[in-house]
Amino acid sequence: MASAFSDLKKNLTRDHTITDWDPEDREAWDAGNDKIAKRNLIWSVICEHVGFSVWSLFSVMTLFMGAEYGISADQKFVIAATATFVGSCLRIPYTQATARFGGRNWAIFSAVVLLIPTGLTMMLMMNPGEFGFGWFLAVAAITGFGGGNFASSMTNINAFYPQRLKGWALGLNAGGGNIGVPAVQLIGLLVIWLAADSPEIVCAVYLFALAIAGVGAALYMDNLDHQTSSGKAMLDCLRHRDTWLICLLYVGTFGSFIGFGFAFSQVLNLSFTSAGVGKPALAAAQIAWIGPLLGSLARPYGGKLADRIGGGKVTLYCFIAMIFSSAILVVAGTIADNNGKVITGGVLAAFITGFILLFLISGIANGSVYKIIPTIWEHKAQFLPGMTSLAKTKWSRSMSGALIGIAGAAGGLGGVGINLVLRASYQSNKSATLAFWVFMSFYVLAAVVTWWFYARRQIVVGETTDLPVVAADGKTEQSGMTEETVTTGQAEDVTTSTTDPGATDKALA
Repeated sequence: MASAFSDLKKNLTRDHTITDWDPEDREAWDAGNDKIAKRNLIWSVICEHVGFSVWSLFSVMTLFMGAEYGISADQKFVIAATATFVGSCLRIPYTQATARFGGRNWAIFSAVVLLIPTGLTMMLMMNPGEFGFGWFLAVAAITGFGGGNFASSMTNINAFYPQRLKGWALGLNAGGGNIGVPAVQLIGLLVIWLAADSPEIVCAVYLFALAIAGVGAALYMDNLDHQTSSGKAMLDCLRHRDTWLICLLYVGTFGSFIGFGFAFSQVLNLSFTSAGVGKPALAAAQIAWIGPLLGSLARPYGGKLADRIGGGKVTLYCFIAMIFSSAILVVAGTIADNNGKVITGGVLAAFITGFILLFLISGIANGSVYKIIPTIWEHKAQFLPGMTSLAKTKWSRSMSGALIGIAGAAGGLGGVGINLVLRASYQSNKSATLAFWVFMSFYVLAAVVTWWFYARRQIVVGETTDLPVVAADGKTEQSGMTEETVTTGQAEDVTTSTTDPGATDKALA
């Protein structure tokens, strides 16, 4: 007990700002920096995890919302889309927050601020029929602050880890956060099973979890003095074609994950109701969490696989697999449409199989796409004229952080699109088949883009640093550059020297 109290006091009083952090310095990394990065990663995952759960809160609350709440099925899709939209838009300013306020400081704030929408959701759910659709939209919008956590957390961890470990670290950070979606759904299932009329229990659990996350971030996380994400970097980022291409790919990967994460329980609920299953909400809750869990667990391995064989290749294979998975939904939906919109047991099984495969594969692809991001900027940095290796490293980190936020926002907006497309499909055709066709067509487009720009060639990047290093004789010297190949394809090596910072765009075209 005394030891634990001593450790607590030490963490409360220690300086939480780290200066001159250089993750590419292997000697310093092996001497203890890896443990510091790991500690920050763990609490970053926890804060992001709880944020994702709050962001996804209404994917569970809709299952509790019977006729007494006065909310229609169409309105439930709009509520989910509102939460997704706000969370996506907030990823842009959240990307800048770690540079302005510090990774630790912002993690504390981002956890504490979510107490507001969680408490308001509890109020709405405890008073069915007393608050209208507008109230639900407003509170769902505030839960979107939980979606912004992803961008600040990823930008922060990107600065802590070296290039050779970014795929795994970013994948683990994002995957741990993504697990917040199935976690809240599992808690919702337990509450439906044990106390079907008490949705406020779910909210109470997360009020406690937010308090733990905020205190843990205050005690164990650190601020880096060289966080370099900036508004200028975001504007610069938009001038590069790769930014728009990565956004399109992330719409297909993370957009699918979060969009289906919000909508899957609703689609299941409607499908079980059409099939005449007793207690459709409970039946939907028993299954809805499986896909998001598998997708979340798969994300770190998508990053790790990309570290080994290249983000472009892994992403391409994933989109091809997603085409076939969505084809299962198209075929099953067409069969149901031709059967008078009656959903049989076989169609239900196909729906569940297709969606779970999409969750799993999109999780892998989320990790592989985010591996491509730092690789792009590390490569471009090599051809920037008149810059020291340290300046190039800072530039690539800044641009990577900017694109993480931009792509994260774009991916989240893809989730909005999924909810709106499903809503439109149900309104016009009384089924989701038209939406399934749209999803499959988009995956075909994304596969073609991935192959053309990122899976045909390999990019060579260097681990760069010229931070001051103390030599054996006590004099200060600059460390140099080591070069490693990050394979994103199998064609020619694009290492031709050039003074054009946009040469990567030309080489990969």
